[in-house]
Amino acid sequence: RAAGTPAERQWASIIPTQAVATMLSSAAVAVRRVAGAAGASAARGGAGAGRRAIHASAAVADFKAPLNEVKFLANEVHNLQDHYSKLEHTGGAGADEDMVDMVLSEMGRFCEQELSPLNEVGDRVGCQHLGDYEVKTPPGFKEAYDTFTAGGWQGLSYPEKYGGQGLPYSLAMLGTEMAATACWTWTMYPGLSKGAINTILEHGTDALKDKYLPPLISGEWTGTMCLTEPQCGSDLAQVSTKAVPQPDGSYKITGTKIFISCGDHDMTENVVHCVLARLPDAPEGIKGISLFLVPKRKVGDDGANGDLNGCKIGRIEDKMGCHGSSTCEINFEDAEGFLIGTANRGMNHMFTFINTSRLGTAVQGVAAAELSFQNALWYAKERLAMRSLTGKKNPSGPADPIIVHPDVRRMLLTQKAIAEGGRSMVYECALLNDVQMEAEARGDEKAVRKTDDRMGFLTPILKGFLTERGNEAAYLGVQIYGGHGYIKDNKQEQVMRDVRIASVWEGTTGIQGLDLLGRKIMLQKLKPINEHCGLLRAEAVKLISSGSSGAVKRHALTMLRYSFEWQALTYRIAMGARKNADVIGIASVDYLLYAGYISLAQHWLRMEEAAAKSLASGKGKLPKEFYEAKVKTSAFVFDHLLPRTSTHRAAMFTPVSSIMGMKESEFSFDHAL
Repeated sequence: RAAGTPAERQWASIIPTQAVATMLSSAAVAVRRVAGAAGASAARGGAGAGRRAIHASAAVADFKAPLNEVKFLANEVHNLQDHYSKLEHTGGAGADEDMVDMVLSEMGRFCEQELSPLNEVGDRVGCQHLGDYEVKTPPGFKEAYDTFTAGGWQGLSYPEKYGGQGLPYSLAMLGTEMAATACWTWTMYPGLSKGAINTILEHGTDALKDKYLPPLISGEWTGTMCLTEPQCGSDLAQVSTKAVPQPDGSYKITGTKIFISCGDHDMTENVVHCVLARLPDAPEGIKGISLFLVPKRKVGDDGANGDLNGCKIGRIEDKMGCHGSSTCEINFEDAEGFLIGTANRGMNHMFTFINTSRLGTAVQGVAAAELSFQNALWYAKERLAMRSLTGKKNPSGPADPIIVHPDVRRMLLTQKAIAEGGRSMVYECALLNDVQMEAEARGDEKAVRKTDDRMGFLTPILKGFLTERGNEAAYLGVQIYGGHGYIKDNKQEQVMRDVRIASVWEGTTGIQGLDLLGRKIMLQKLKPINEHCGLLRAEAVKLISSGSSGAVKRHALTMLRYSFEWQALTYRIAMGARKNADVIGIASVDYLLYAGYISLAQHWLRMEEAAAKSLASGKGKLPKEFYEAKVKTSAFVFDHLLPRTSTHRAAMFTPVSSIMGMKESEFSFDHAL
């Protein structure tokens, strides 16, 4: 975007004059810098000109919606139309091929034109805390949100009864992933609202649904979840916020909640908080927590916003990244609230919200990998440095593009593998969510439980693994740029700062590992791993016999071996845990990452098979080179990334004494004494 464009003038009209230079995109600043110093740069020589050339190139490196990748997964890997044909009760009929193409194309346009320019603005400006009930979002956030809600995007997959469009959940997820890549912090606002909507839909009374769902689904209001408090972090058994019953059936909520993402803002008039609190007679610990709906403004019987409701913003956090999202401390002072679900079962109900957020956080990992990869790829093609080890590849230039160097290719391929494989992993869970909603609509409780168990097994793998690998991809993006990656104007370091929280919030990687290995597998007497490895074996055997290429068959054989090894390792951990429960804690993170690499390879095998089939038939809708690139990337995954499992396999069985044997006093003899 050149200086003086309509977009730049628009920013100037809504931002104080003294802040305009800060708010303008680095691209516009860079273009002015290059244009204004062209003559001087020639006089000063190559080094200065080279640096300015980097900034000038950065001016055109905006987000591009990866529609070819999305459509390949939707049409050739996950067979979306076949899937939708089975959703008789939950909007499948409305999601025909034309509708899917329209949703993807329009959301892609919105992400490129409206959201992508806000990513840097959100980071540079951030949110402002202006008073007890006033938080201001970065310039452009509200305008983009108004465009989003006017288009009906928030209600795409919600029931028509409450003002939604009644289309499948997975169709909305396809667009969410693109929006998250274009501007993660903006996407958090409607994203957290979906968690509130899902929670009220699942557990709220008809009265709560009728009053609160229509404005949430339209986007007129947003929602949050309020879990943690200063004293408890992730240990929610320590929640102390109080809920006092009132004669009219409401409750007075009093307490302080921290780290509330999008806890207040200027994009809507009301914010609906889902708050964990304790009733006066509640038992201690996790079994004494209830869930309450607490609006920022009281809502009349006619649905109109009323007086402020004692939800005061004490502060917004000054964070490492995600500056466009207002992370609030909220002080509830006799705020009017309403019980969601059953008393003392708040944690059970809140897991509807938490699981929505965990899948959303997995998307954050994929989004960071995609954005960092997009930024890095053009740079690696244009940046000239040194010569190839096998001879000049750019003989007319002073050096070769860095993409010719093996180490740069290793980093780019790792980013590509994480972004594209992770996207497929997320889509799988989105489709499973469709299946569960369809089963609920049919009243098939057995199918609901089966699908819920399946998603429960996969969710910690997605959340834990994809956020860790998203962090790795963002790190590699900075590394590919070298020193220029450390400079804010080049946009890579923001990706790394923004995604760092992903492996922390909604449960750290350690918590996800314990959830997977301890809660999901051990407490269910190994049933989930037996079922999963059985499915993995069946898929591998089928491809060994009928895969579309020799490479597919070889990779399927590798997956077959892993299906047996994974199961055997789990049994070995279970045997050790019978003697010492710390065995589970020691193994859990390595176990999760081991599972993640196998899952990533499984999805790359599916993509490789789809690509090989299209190459063999010549009937693919995408260019031949696209499918060939998929085959080559799958080879990289199996040859370079999947072998990482060997380290995790060994580390799972670190002796308990090696980790737990040291006394607390022995960790340091200089500090923390």
